[in-house]
Amino acid sequence: MKKKCTLKMVLYEWRNLNGNLMPHFFGIVFPNLMCLLLPKTIGSQLPEEIMNEVTTSIMLSMAMVIPMSIMFLGYGSLYSQEVERGIPLRMRLFGYEEKNTIKAKIAAHLILLTIALVIFGVFQVFITKVQRPAFTSFLCLLISVYLLGIILLVISHAFASIFKKFSITFGVEMTLYFLTLILCGMMGVETSVLPKALQKIAGTLPMTYISNDFAGFWQGGTYQFMPFIQSFIFFGAVAGILLLFSMYKNKRVIG
Repeated sequence: MKKKCTLKMVLYEWRNLNGNLMPHFFGIVFPNLMCLLLPKTIGSQLPEEIMNEVTTSIMLSMAMVIPMSIMFLGYGSLYSQEVERGIPLRMRLFGYEEKNTIKAKIAAHLILLTIALVIFGVFQVFITKVQRPAFTSFLCLLISVYLLGIILLVISHAFASIFKKFSITFGVEMTLYFLTLILCGMMGVETSVLPKALQKIAGTLPMTYISNDFAGFWQGGTYQFMPFIQSFIFFGAVAGILLLFSMYKNKRVIG
C-alpha cells in the first residue's frame, strides 16, 4: 500500500533536518552575524550619510544567503547522505513513494526557511535598523527568496541523485556556494569590478540583481525587472534540466 505525504512524515523530516546543525548556522547565525559586523567594518571608511543605504544593501545580500544555506547546502548534505545509505530505496520498499517523501522534505525545509526569515527580519528591525521598505519592495524580496529557495532545492536534489555520495555532493555544492557569493557581490567584491566574462555569468543568477540593485528601490521607486525575471527563468531551466538528467541517469541504472 502506497503511503501519502502526511504531517507525521513532515515531522519526521523536520527531526532529521534539525539533526544537521549546518543549515542552522549558515542559514540563521551567519547572515545575522555578517549584518552586524560588515556595516561596522565598512562604516569606518564611508560617509555617515550613506550608511543606511549600505546597511540595507548588506541586509539584502545576506537575505540571499539564507535560502542558499538551507535549501541548497542543507538539503544537499542531508539528502546525499540518505542516497549514499540507500534510504530512499528502502523507503520505497516500505510503500513510501519518492515523490511523497520529497514533498515532506520540501515542507520541512520551507518551515526552517520561514523561521530563519522571521528571525532575520526581527534582527534587522531591532539590531541593525535597516531602512523601512515599501510594501511592494518587501513583497518582491519575500517572493524572490521562496522562489529561489525552491529552485536551489531542486538543483541540490539533482546533484545528490547524480553523484550519490555525500563527499562529492557536498564538495560541489560548497564550491558553487562560495563562487556564487563572490560572483553576486555578497563577499565585499562588487560584481561590476569582475572580468566581463564573470559578469555575464553573474547576470544569469537572480542573487546578483537582489544583492546589487534592490537597495535602490527598497523604499519605493521604479525598477527594470526584465533582466531579473529572465535570470529566474534561466536559473529555473537549469534546475529542470539537472533534475531531468538525474532522473534519466537513475532510470538507466535501475534498468
